Amino acid sequence: MPKLTHFDEAGRAQMVDVSAKPATERIAIARGSVKMSPQTLALITGNRTEKGDVIGVARLAGIMGAKRTAELIPLCHPLALTRVTVDLAPDPGLPGLAIEATVKTTGPTGVEMEALTAVSVAALTVYDMVKAADRGMEIGAIRLVLKEGGKSGRYEAPG
Repeated sequence: MPKLTHFDEAGRAQMVDVSAKPATERIAIARGSVKMSPQTLALITGNRTEKGDVIGVARLAGIMGAKRTAELIPLCHPLALTRVTVDLAPDPGLPGLAIEATVKTTGPTGVEMEALTAVSVAALTVYDMVKAADRGMEIGAIRLVLKEGGKSGRYEAPG
C-alpha cells in the first residue's frame, strides 16, 4: 500500500513539503461529461439559451477553476500555471457535452488537481446555465487521463 503523503506519522492532515523537489515541466489532462436530454443539447449547440453561449462561459469558468484550485482544495499548493485549456464538445452519443482540460506548469508538484477542478467547474457551469431546461442532467466520468513530469513520471489511464 503506498504511503499517503497528505498525512503525518500521527495521521494528521498536512500539506506536502515539496521544497526539495526539482522544478520540472508538468502536464495533466482530465476529462468528464455532462449527460442531458437531446433537446437540451440542441438548445446549447444552437445557442438558443436565455443565458447565452453555454460552451464559451463554461470554458472560461473551467479555466478560472483551475487557477483557483488551491483555494478550493485545502492541501493543494498554489501554482503558477503556464497553460490551461478547456474544451467542451457536443456528443450526441451521450447525449451531452464531453469536457477535456489540459493544464501545464513548471514546478515541484503536479497539476492533476487543477485539471480535475477545471473539468468539474466547467461541468457545474453547464448545469447552472441550462438547469431550467433540464434538471435531470448528470455530471460524471470525471477522471485523470494523463499526467507527465516529476519523480513518478508518466501516467496514462487505461482505455
